[in-house]
Amino acid sequence: MSLSMHRASVPVFVRALEVLATLLDKGEAHAKAQGHNPDDLVAARLADDMLPLSGQVQRASDASKGAVARLTGVEAPAMPDEETSFAQLRKRVTDTLAYIRSVDPQAFEGSEGRTVELKTPGGPLTFTGEDYLFSFALPNFFFHVVTAYDILRHKGVQIGKLDYLGAVRG
Repeated sequence: MSLSMHRASVPVFVRALEVLATLLDKGEAHAKAQGHNPDDLVAARLADDMLPLSGQVQRASDASKGAVARLTGVEAPAMPDEETSFAQLRKRVTDTLAYIRSVDPQAFEGSEGRTVELKTPGGPLTFTGEDYLFSFALPNFFFHVVTAYDILRHKGVQIGKLDYLGAVRG
């Protein structure tokens, strides 16, 4: 049996978004335990020219729901980038998960050959659905998830590799 586009995307996005939600919980708990305002951590960043934690979560959300929408043609919900608290970031992750889970697996059928075009400042990028998923969408999504992890870790949140990987399943 070959790997379907649904199987290669939806469970991957769902698992990593669930991990991201857990990381957010740990970040908020850490800030509170240290006597800090958790919302200050939401604005933390690794470098001045990088997005803060909130931006990383927003981009992970956008990357996952955008990929599903581009592969299936099922419109993703608009989510303005207005989150400034852990509660708002968790809601965004929850709403993203709800959308991704709502898309019928049959909508992915044939998407490996579908043309996906992204408009970028440097000009359009054109992919087959398969190339888009494996060479752009998944790497972009995981960049933002790991950067959120890195911000939390950099700010002293006691998380490690297994937290990032989530519950390892055999």
